[in-house]
Amino acid sequence: MNAGKPVPLYARVKQHLAERIAAGEWPDGAKIPSEHELMDSLGASRMTIHRALREMQAEGVLRRAQGLGSFVQRQAPRSALLEITDIAEDILQRRGRHRADIITLEAIRADPETAAAFGLRKGAKLFHSVIVHHENDVPIQLEDRYVTPLFAPHYIDQDFAAQTTAAYLQSLARPTEIEHIIHAVTPDPQTQTLLKIPATESCLQLTRRTWPAAGPATKSTLTHPGSRYSRGSRYDMPGSTSKKPG
Repeated sequence: MNAGKPVPLYARVKQHLAERIAAGEWPDGAKIPSEHELMDSLGASRMTIHRALREMQAEGVLRRAQGLGSFVQRQAPRSALLEITDIAEDILQRRGRHRADIITLEAIRADPETAAAFGLRKGAKLFHSVIVHHENDVPIQLEDRYVTPLFAPHYIDQDFAAQTTAAYLQSLARPTEIEHIIHAVTPDPQTQTLLKIPATESCLQLTRRTWPAAGPATKSTLTHPGSRYSRGSRYDMPGSTSKKPG
């Protein structure tokens, strides 16, 4: 933007509304003043107010309901896509409160599909855990994880309500190779129950496999309600000489 270039009035209206949302004056889900009320309080035309609200809706800041008005859109928390992150740390960074409900923590005999993911024979011993992670008592992730005892022989002896599986596994060894596959899925009945979501809720599902130097170590399926969570990343491409602003 050129120095001294005037800021369009609709952009100033957007900034004004965004600042009031950021300050907590209108929390998530709150209804903001009507177009007529904003016209009166800001001294702007209806066309200007309408454009500002329309753009804020397109940006995901507002949700507009025909005949009802405009509402602050709940912003789904975002975690890095290409990195292995500790969900408890993610939540803490957002100043939230993490809680883990341990649904399953057991030793199993691998079925053919799961065994193949680890390069093992059918019936090989694996550890299996199912954990629901909550942010401020709202379930945001269903973690279904398989771990080979060759990598983590004491996995099922851990208290994963006190320490996440990710934190424990990374304390053993950092992976040298990671595979990520992402799908949009319709939740099955068990997922609906554990995440407390309706059958119509679309979910983001990330399947991850990790390999430390010794061979395949983990296979995890992480399922998130689409309206409560998102994943994204920004990173430098190899060989790039660009620098981010300091």
